Amino acid sequence: MDVSPERQVDWHIRLRVMEIAVMNLVRMGALSFKHRGLLLPIAVVILLIPGPHLVDDPAAIGLLGLVVALIGQAIRNGTIGLAYIIRGGKDHKVYAEDLVTSGIYAHVRNPMYLGNAFLLAGLGLATNSWVFMLVGVPIGVATHATIMAAEEDFLRRKFGPAYEAYCARVPRLLPKLSGLTATIRSMTFNGWRVLRQEYAKPFDWIVAIALVTMLNLWRGSLLAEHRGLVLFLLMLIVARLVIWLVVQRHGQPPAGITHPQGPA
Repeated sequence: MDVSPERQVDWHIRLRVMEIAVMNLVRMGALSFKHRGLLLPIAVVILLIPGPHLVDDPAAIGLLGLVVALIGQAIRNGTIGLAYIIRGGKDHKVYAEDLVTSGIYAHVRNPMYLGNAFLLAGLGLATNSWVFMLVGVPIGVATHATIMAAEEDFLRRKFGPAYEAYCARVPRLLPKLSGLTATIRSMTFNGWRVLRQEYAKPFDWIVAIALVTMLNLWRGSLLAEHRGLVLFLLMLIVARLVIWLVVQRHGQPPAGITHPQGPA
């Protein structure tokens, strides 16, 4: 079937527009990657904007947000502990040494961002704020979406057919659950690597959720009514700080702790 010259020109224009759109998305991803550390401070600023509440009970929504966020943190910990991938960037740019396809990466290509999605959703719930859900959450989603585009572009250019084959068999964000239990059982979990990678800073999304929940309880004059929850959240924050101090004190595993053998 012959295609008219007008149709050919139309398709060329559409392809060019798509190429430009992808290039701009990758550029935005590179910029987002460079400044991704600002995401949490931006979230804190948005929290200060007054607005209607999601529900009337800040304690219940705060606990729900914490549970959702802990699922996300568990995904991140499992990913790092089973097969660490050096994709934290180099000179504030997207970078990867190897194409890691083992561990959780055998079931989903972006498990860290899957974990981040749960963390962001958990914080959004804990804020109990429609403003944060309608402004903060979309900013977080857009930031991570552009970073994923930049990383995929880097991996596609660096690893070529090997990465294309990996993309063909492993989903981007929704994990392939078949064989996941066998994967976990077949690998050694490196707990110290998790501590060094995830707890090198004293403040994270879990601490933010605990603080936000207590702030909402204070705003509603409900601290005394929920003393048990407040005590639990304070213990969570203290435990997080203790872990950070241990990691800071021991740049290498403490005596008696060794790096288990397994994928680096």
